[in-house]
Amino acid sequence: MTSDSSHSTAIKDRLSQKLLEAKSLGYKVAQQTGDLTILRDLNFQIQRGETLALLGPSGAGKSTLLALLAGLDTPTEGELLWSGQNFSSLGEDERAAVRAREVGFIFQSFQLLPELTALENVLLPLELRGDKDAEEQALLWLEKVGLSPRASHHPSQLSGGEQQRVAIARAFATRPAVLFADEPTGNLDAENGHKIADLLFSLNQDQGSSDQQMTLILVTHDQQLASRCQRILRLDAGQLFADEQTGAAQ
Repeated sequence: MTSDSSHSTAIKDRLSQKLLEAKSLGYKVAQQTGDLTILRDLNFQIQRGETLALLGPSGAGKSTLLALLAGLDTPTEGELLWSGQNFSSLGEDERAAVRAREVGFIFQSFQLLPELTALENVLLPLELRGDKDAEEQALLWLEKVGLSPRASHHPSQLSGGEQQRVAIARAFATRPAVLFADEPTGNLDAENGHKIADLLFSLNQDQGSSDQQMTLILVTHDQQLASRCQRILRLDAGQLFADEQTGAAQ
């Protein structure tokens, strides 16, 4: 009983750790006719181990916000704090180092290197980190996504669903602290989209059982997919108009 209580307390402690915080976050693009506001005055926090969806229609600012949270771009207004540090004040090299160490990405368009096999695509970030068991880990993750028999195939020889499975294996293989998924089912038909969503949340749940809780931040316009996350931030016209708890299981 004491052991179960201690385990629950440890999980709550991890989830109470603030990973990201937006303070009056805004983003503008200069144009000849004046500044175009993409995001304005966003204020929210994201906890470690949380699954969160950025939900809204096309043009709401979802992908721009994801780029800011991941350090791919910098806000023109406000601050973005990563574990209490002003992430937006870091130089590009410093942000790149954080991304390499802490961040994983899954994109709508897969972003696989066409000249590499499925195995080599998963292997590459592990080798760049200098992991000694890189090939073993890459093979393990291809097995987890059900693609061991296709390890030697190039992206052009894989279906869209298979390419996204490779991309998921590549993202999870580095065991990032936070995983950003930008419309991960957007280029897939309904059947494959459901399968990829099931795989993504299943693998994330498996990761969550370890001491290193993974945070999943998902961009989507799909209400059904968003509702599988514990929390939804609703965006429209660059503004945050709802912050909802869904009741989804951890």
